[in-house]
Amino acid sequence: MTDLRSRLEIGPEKIAEINAVLLDPDLQIINDFLEVVKKYGTPEEINAKAIQARQKENLLKKVEQTKPEYLDDLEWLEKQRDQGAFISVADYRRKILGDKVKGMAFADDFAVTLEISACQYFPWVRMIAERAIEKGLLMPGRFIRVRKMKEQEEDGDLPAFAAAMQILGSSYVETLDTKGTDGSNIHLGGPATITGYFGGVGQPNQHALDWLDEFLYYYTNYGIRQVLNINPGTVLLGYMLHRLGVDNEFKISVYMGNDNPYAALWTLLGAKLFTRDDGTTPLIGFNWSNSVDNRTMELTAQFRKSLGFEDIIRFEHHITETYKSIVIQPYNRRDELVEIADHVANISAKHEGGDPEIDQTREHPSDILDYFRDKAEIIASGDWDHLTGNFMDKFLTLNETARALTENGLSFLAAPNLHK
Repeated sequence: MTDLRSRLEIGPEKIAEINAVLLDPDLQIINDFLEVVKKYGTPEEINAKAIQARQKENLLKKVEQTKPEYLDDLEWLEKQRDQGAFISVADYRRKILGDKVKGMAFADDFAVTLEISACQYFPWVRMIAERAIEKGLLMPGRFIRVRKMKEQEEDGDLPAFAAAMQILGSSYVETLDTKGTDGSNIHLGGPATITGYFGGVGQPNQHALDWLDEFLYYYTNYGIRQVLNINPGTVLLGYMLHRLGVDNEFKISVYMGNDNPYAALWTLLGAKLFTRDDGTTPLIGFNWSNSVDNRTMELTAQFRKSLGFEDIIRFEHHITETYKSIVIQPYNRRDELVEIADHVANISAKHEGGDPEIDQTREHPSDILDYFRDKAEIIASGDWDHLTGNFMDKFLTLNETARALTENGLSFLAAPNLHK
């Protein structure tokens, strides 16, 4: 076995060959990549624009221009934070455990990030914040968004949400409009072409560069740093962009289908190959396929740590899924999370649906296909209240996970600026 293992070593000559390809001045795909970047300036100029755009006062100016009534919600949220209206971590643990909390030591080194998906509309942030204050609940430490970028840019949601996340201290991810479901993959439609999706959603031909262009637009104009990534080509572009010096970040989507440790090894080896000299990578979230078991995450955690990525790359694991259109129900992985959360670090517990026994009773159960609907159509159809209720179910489900972790002496990461 030792002799066989040694055959896997990659010699320096192979690395030299890879560098020769990347540095070839005649290589068209690298030239095209660099041309997109140059549209926005040097990496240093690009980062400076993003930092400026991300300043809260500049975001608020954009809100004022597009949806001034959201300023009241942001002011209210900031006021509640400053007044300490949200439950502290210590008080939350005492609320759940009573006097038993005095004798418990929590595994803070393995804190699980409480993640919710998808928070499509800014008003939902205040909605769950009011419930959190009223009931002593926890706000998510991480938000995922899958709403159309141009739509939310036009109605003011985009800058308002970005400002809200600064108030909460939570991380968040946007989903760019350039993806295979946007019509770029001309052979995909609805159920009649379902087998066309077996190779992935796809970002064919020029669309990988379009994704890069779109990201740089929102990065420089709104300071949006983290976006969803669904394709090996755009993953590579994300690696290379960061290597150039742009401070971009991305998370890999469940739609990438990483469902075994060898797929994970391939993805993380690519990340290592393009790390900066300080060891950083833009890959900060690794969303597993819904079919993975705890053993796959444990095996992957071993080489994630060996590659120096344990504190950088978060395992994002679906605890619940929308009731319709993505998985066989009932789907609830909370018990498995509790089993793994005391020895695998840097996991987020993602809540995409309510607990299935509740979700199935709703007039309109949560549905992944709702993510792709226009807001105007949702309102016109009468489904706005249904989708709002679905999101509240996800929030309450996230809090059930926080309760389960706490009851088992495990730690969580909620919105850092709200829950001290």
